[in-house]
Formats: sequence, structure tokens, C-alpha cells
Amino acid sequence: MDRDLGAARELAVGLAVRAGRLQIDRRDTLRVGAPKAHANDVVSDVDIDSEQLIVDAIRAAWPDDAVQAEEGHGRDGASGWKWVIDPLDGTRNYISRTGPWSVCIALYQGDEARMAVVHEPVAGETFSAVDGGGALLNGEVISASGGGSLAEALIGVSFQPNPRTKDRAGRLIREVLPLAGDIRRLPAALNLVYLACGRLDGGVALDTKLWDIAAGALIAREAGVVLGGRDADFSTELTIGAGPALWAELSEKVRKAA
Repeated sequence: MDRDLGAARELAVGLAVRAGRLQIDRRDTLRVGAPKAHANDVVSDVDIDSEQLIVDAIRAAWPDDAVQAEEGHGRDGASGWKWVIDPLDGTRNYISRTGPWSVCIALYQGDEARMAVVHEPVAGETFSAVDGGGALLNGEVISASGGGSLAEALIGVSFQPNPRTKDRAGRLIREVLPLAGDIRRLPAALNLVYLACGRLDGGVALDTKLWDIAAGALIAREAGVVLGGRDADFSTELTIGAGPALWAELSEKVRKAA
């Protein structure tokens, strides 16, 4: 079944902006629920309501599409298309007011990402891409960093804060930080879209979920970022990204450390 990906992007951008506005408006009155998988895996009523807003509109527009969403509003579909949604990537930052977060929406056809949106509410920045159509930031074309020296590179690091992954991240940082210009810890989606617009030279994400990286990965790829993991394909277990000039050096170091 064909799909108008431009119309899908237009809908996703509008929904991401609406969800981001809800998140800003309700930040002073949010309620934090019980942790999910571990003590640092927190969720708020704003996460849940943001997801409901997005999913309800997608169901109204394309009722036969599948939905995979972080906070449980998923469903099977019959169209061959699937929406992958993280309504608030970076909940800990959002709750604690210590850093950025984003709204992430991706559309898959089978196993292939075809459209993606990542919206950062506070900055008012909306990153988007359509498969084969390049990557945009607020409607303007973006591209990956051309930097090729790891010693001068700014590297984004993302990881789930469970004990096992923190141990992996600690080993990675011990190996890579002395060789790099500097690192920044970021939610996975923003790590990838900051790679896409050249703010970061490289990035690594450990033990994510598909909804954390689905949208950002397509945007990064469309901006010219090279993506991989333990081998040629990136995965939720390990995602490495860099501009073409830095890719070989960074991926070699990360694979050894991670």
C-alpha cells in the first residue's frame, strides 16, 4: 500500500509540537508514577497523556496502521505500516529540569523506517526526514559534521541507567574520553539528531529501545551520518554514528570498548 509520506510528516510534526506544548504547560503540575524496569526508569502522567494524544490522532488518520509506543498504547495493524512513538524521550531530564528532552515519532513500512520527526519543545526545534528526501531542521536542510579528528571531536553518549548498562557505559567512557575532544550525555534521540545537524561529530547509544532511536536514526542517516553497531547494522544494543571522515576511527574504538 502506498503512503503519502509528506502528509505523514506533516501530521507527525503537528502532533509532536502539540505534545511538546502539553509537556511545557504541565511541567509544574506533573505527577511521577512508580518506576518501571528499574529505579531510574521513571514515568509521569505527562508521558502517558502525550502518548495518548499522538496515538489517538494517528488512529483517526490511519486506523489500520500498527502502533508501537513506549507507554503501552500500542496495537497490531493490517496495513503493513507501523508507527513507533516515544512521547517523551528524556523523562528524567524533564522531571528534574536538568537537560533537554524530545518527542519522537517514526513511521515504518515493514522493517524500514520511512518517515521520522524529533521535536525539542524548549528550543522549538523540529527535526524531520522522509526516506530518500534528506533531513530538515525547522524546514531547512541539515547535514553531518565534516570533522575527522577524534582528538577534537565532540561525542554524544546515551545509555539506559540500569546497573548493567551503566557498567558498560563506564567502560566505554574510560576508553573513549581520553582520546576524544569531549563528550556529552544526551537522550538517544537528541544524540542522533544533533549528529544530523553537525552539533556533534560522533555519537554512541547503549541498550536503547526501538522507540528511543527509530526517528533519530532515520534523520541522522538522511543527513549523511554513518550508522553501525557491532557490525554494519546499528541496533538497540549498540548504535554508533559519525560523519564519514570520523567513522572508521570512532567505530573501531567504540567496538573495542563496548
